[in-house]
Amino acid sequence: MAVYVLMIKELENDVMVSYKFGPNEQQLGIIEFNKKARKFKVVEEVNEPHVSNEAYEHWAIERIVRVVAREGSVFPARMVVEK
Repeated sequence: MAVYVLMIKELENDVMVSYKFGPNEQQLGIIEFNKKARKFKVVEEVNEPHVSNEAYEHWAIERIVRVVAREGSVFPARMVVEK
């Protein structure tokens, strides 16, 4: 079974970037990445009944790390992760 994680940028400034993330636009959590401290904070969980919150959080974090490492910290407005 394929799982999709939709990520929609909510806010970005010099210190942090915030994304809504989840399986669809109706079920979204919020994750923040502090660019200076390089730390993540889950502000709101996804709460989707078929996949754990930890899995969605891991996949969102994995995608943000890829942006930092490979894409020069240019955070796109929307991203999709397929697992």
